Amino acid sequence: MKPDVHAEVGKNSAFLDRELSQLMFNRRVLAQAEDKSIPLLERLRYLCIASSNLDEFFEVRVASLLAAAGTDGVLATHPALLATLSRISNECHALVTDQYNILNQEVLPELAASGVHLVRHNERTEAERAWVKDYFDTEVRPLLTPIGLDPAHPFPQVVNKSLNFIVSLSGKDAFGRGTAIAILKAPRVLPRVIRLPDELSNRGGVSFCLLSSVIHAHISDLFAGREVIAYSQFRVTRDSDLWVDEDEVKNLRQALKGELQGRQFGTSVRLEVAINCPPELSQFLLDQFGLQQSRLYAVNGPVNLVRLTEIMDHVEDPSLRFAPFFPGSAQKPGSADIFAALRAHDILLHHPFQSFQTVIDFIRSAAHDPAVVAIKQTIYRTGMNSDLMEALITAARAGKEVTVIVELKARFDEEANINWADKLEQAGAQVVYGVVGLKTHAKVALVIRREEGKLKYYAHLGTGNYHPTTTKFYTDFGLLTCHPGISQEVNEVFIHLTSLTKPHRLNHLWLAPFALQNEIIKAIRNEARIARSGRPGRIIVKMNALVDESVIRALYAASKDGVKIDLIVRGACTLKPGVPGLSENIKVRSIIGRFLEHSRIYYFRNDLAHDVMLSSADWMSRNLFRRIEVAFPILDKALKRRVMSEGLNPYLKDNRNAWELEPDGHYQRRKARGKQGGFSAQQHLMETLGMPGAVIE
Repeated sequence: MKPDVHAEVGKNSAFLDRELSQLMFNRRVLAQAEDKSIPLLERLRYLCIASSNLDEFFEVRVASLLAAAGTDGVLATHPALLATLSRISNECHALVTDQYNILNQEVLPELAASGVHLVRHNERTEAERAWVKDYFDTEVRPLLTPIGLDPAHPFPQVVNKSLNFIVSLSGKDAFGRGTAIAILKAPRVLPRVIRLPDELSNRGGVSFCLLSSVIHAHISDLFAGREVIAYSQFRVTRDSDLWVDEDEVKNLRQALKGELQGRQFGTSVRLEVAINCPPELSQFLLDQFGLQQSRLYAVNGPVNLVRLTEIMDHVEDPSLRFAPFFPGSAQKPGSADIFAALRAHDILLHHPFQSFQTVIDFIRSAAHDPAVVAIKQTIYRTGMNSDLMEALITAARAGKEVTVIVELKARFDEEANINWADKLEQAGAQVVYGVVGLKTHAKVALVIRREEGKLKYYAHLGTGNYHPTTTKFYTDFGLLTCHPGISQEVNEVFIHLTSLTKPHRLNHLWLAPFALQNEIIKAIRNEARIARSGRPGRIIVKMNALVDESVIRALYAASKDGVKIDLIVRGACTLKPGVPGLSENIKVRSIIGRFLEHSRIYYFRNDLAHDVMLSSADWMSRNLFRRIEVAFPILDKALKRRVMSEGLNPYLKDNRNAWELEPDGHYQRRKARGKQGGFSAQQHLMETLGMPGAVIE
């Protein structure tokens, strides 16, 4: 039975708890790991995703709550915050227990039955043990540096989320002293999952062991003449948010480079140890990291489940994975001139069901086209390797005016973005770091081309990042257009971001932090006005998170006026649906499937005008007030119908991957009815939009 995590949150409150709602999303991801209809390696992947999500939750959300409260010594003066942290702790401990239960009781045994074995020391054959001993002696031991703790060897710096060991020793050291504790860091250059030679066992299939298991088996070899009394692997999670005083620093890029070095050693927020770690060793570690007992997580397995994704790199059995998917193309075969195609009509892209290659071709064509005089683009996340960034560098070297707004504070992508900023500047591009105090989260690109003596604007606007990998696994929409109103307003946004002047009035784009929230609330209130007049009011919104209270209050008011509202919210949602007198006309569902739902779509019926906006922004205060965000309209009627028929309607029908939010904050999985096996929106889109082409790997 799952803990009633929302029970203590004020029953009369109009809002659910944000942190607990985020943890409920992690439970839905974890449910995928339990779903026996999903291939086994994919179930392992979901387990690793849930673990990675929880890591980030501690690094960011828990860390920020603790920072808000100050040190543990003053938490007593923050009773509400203390209660929130207590509820979070209870749910996180329950989640971790469930993660390892699923791993040990379901996923690993079923993988072994399918020929994929994760072999512990006591399960290895004699030949395998001999091989592991040789591997330890030749590959591992030379890289290890055991540190016996004494005044000359204090407790070492421990890197965020790294694998370490604590060892309790008896007897005296080589100098006759009774140093009782040693710390051992696992080499970061070694793989955490090691494939054993096939010929050494008769169990069939492929066999692996963990680096932690190799070190465990031979840890006593490191302490000659002393007895290892006890030992345990451990991992500490640290505050990983970067902070610089943007009003004080003269060079944000240089300041962030310095902060990146310190991220690995931020304030400790969680300690993980092996389940059999002696209490005195775990308490010693808690004292070293300044953590309370509630921050200790004793786990039945490796302290970093995310590392198990390495198994997937060595297993080729296709029956253990999702079948390969072939994305469709938005362009007709032979239509090489993308600018001519855009002059004929807008192009709507739906990723990953349609290839992102069209966007890459758009920027590449611009980089090589002599008629193109300028390219402007925002970069939030793009990864270490990017064809788009290489194309921008090519354009800059060719003498085109290239302006790139790089968000240096995109969490966990700071290093990649700093590197690209360096390369772009060296190529001659104008690099700007957005607006002080605001993250540039908008996804827009602009190409300016000289045609018949005049400048013509071509734009791409998207709901997702210009990232070559995530575009294969995140659902997002993108619009390519040369519509004069939209494309010229995109240019106004760029001028605003580079010059820091107030943007001109925009008639098509909703720009945060200036107008986006007001436009959203205005559109909601318009549906309420229509409903009060006796005509149908209808709102459908798809996003990643809904936590802004002002928008939620507007939705509550519209519900009371009779507006029918469907919200498709993947992650955190603090709105309470279905409450009589408050939100009885509001339904909330979450879709968790093969791909990560990432599109932001706002639909307002507006007396059959059918207003459709796509956006980079979720309905969170940070998006509406502390970021540069853009929402853009779909004006073409055929493309509006596509957004509805691909991005909204299938998700409202989904009864295979959908979860419905209840007023108390819990989610219930929708159950398929009949003999057809239910309807999956993502499967439907793969079948209708996908076609033979380049496989998504």
